Amino acid sequence: MSVSKPPPPPSTSHLAIPPSSTSTPSSSASSPSATSHTTTLPPPSPVKISMQEHFAINVCPGPILPIPQISDFFPRFHDYPCTPPPPREKKILKEETFNGETGGGYKDGERRADNDGDREELFDSDDDDTYLGTLEFSLLFDQENNCLHCTIHKAKGLKAMDSNGLADPYVKLHLLPGASKANKLRTKTLKNTLNPVWNETLVYHGITAADMTTKTLRLCVCDMDRLGRNEFIGEVRVALKKLKEGESKRYNMGLERIAQNKETNNQLVEQGALVAEEERGRILVSLCYNTEKGCLLVGIIRCAHLAAMDSNGYSDPFVKIILQPDMGKKSKYKTSVKKKTLNPEFNEEFSYEVSLDLLAKKTLEISVWDYDLGMSNDFIGGVELGINASGQRLRHWFECLKNKGKKVEYWHTLTQQGAPSSDKPD
Repeated sequence: MSVSKPPPPPSTSHLAIPPSSTSTPSSSASSPSATSHTTTLPPPSPVKISMQEHFAINVCPGPILPIPQISDFFPRFHDYPCTPPPPREKKILKEETFNGETGGGYKDGERRADNDGDREELFDSDDDDTYLGTLEFSLLFDQENNCLHCTIHKAKGLKAMDSNGLADPYVKLHLLPGASKANKLRTKTLKNTLNPVWNETLVYHGITAADMTTKTLRLCVCDMDRLGRNEFIGEVRVALKKLKEGESKRYNMGLERIAQNKETNNQLVEQGALVAEEERGRILVSLCYNTEKGCLLVGIIRCAHLAAMDSNGYSDPFVKIILQPDMGKKSKYKTSVKKKTLNPEFNEEFSYEVSLDLLAKKTLEISVWDYDLGMSNDFIGGVELGINASGQRLRHWFECLKNKGKKVEYWHTLTQQGAPSSDKPD
């Protein structure tokens, strides 16, 4: 099938020139026969084109321009105003050969540096530009009770970790340096949210002023996953030496990523240093001499940051106390066993009937053990209070004898050298 098309209008660009336009008056006058023999050209025949050519005329829109960055048309969602980063132009690099050399034939030092930078941009991952969110929390150090109060308020704009575009976040706290399980605290898990609000207070017991000058608090935000391993979202770290005693300080910090391999190595080093050099844990003991009953009241309140003795990373601790020189069965006491914990709370009290004069010459041995069923118990650490002690242990003993009828509480560091002298592990 063909379609007839009328001829195009004449234009000045055609080579066919009418005879009348070329003739001049002088020539026409000199040769009258030229006008009588003028020939007229037949009309041009219509141009015939195919149907495919007809539909192809004037329908091409021109070259299609590529989209430089698809994220410009689909910006990321933020629940508060945020200035988006400027779009990056990623150039397509091609290795061309020019005079036997690669690199597009550029002169030495002209464009090769630019190409190298573009090549690095092409292989950049999106993690560098990913917004992980912010964490808002407060810290308060109570030096009188040796407590560090950590209040986790909320987080904003967390990175989505689940397939539904949300996350199940919780916050994990660690004191560094230190064994991770011995000083780990954790908030509750909130389901399906990127803006969780906890308003939960976690307390570290047994924190002294010396700890505040050397410890760093690490707060990790993680995503809870029941079917697999919990995923790490981001973390912040706060040096406790910047925190003043009795002052509640509020923080609002952006989450950061820390290389996991470096972190694991640091924790192993810190954990080894903690057990071998620093301590085996701490214990809070209260002493009170009751003059009316003529007895010494010993309170075992709690322990903190104990060394792990079992393969699961925990211990089953209990405390034994002995008043030396040995007074027989009345001088030995034992607390209940707390299962699978490194921060047990006992709140148990024991009494020794002894006069104040004899008490001044005695020594109170306190030891913490890990209970093992069917085998000997493992010694975790111990401490001695008495006239032969030194430092804070001697001060605690003197304050008890001096302030009769008043309960005096002190935190003491457990050491491996504090094993009972006349007691066998049972």
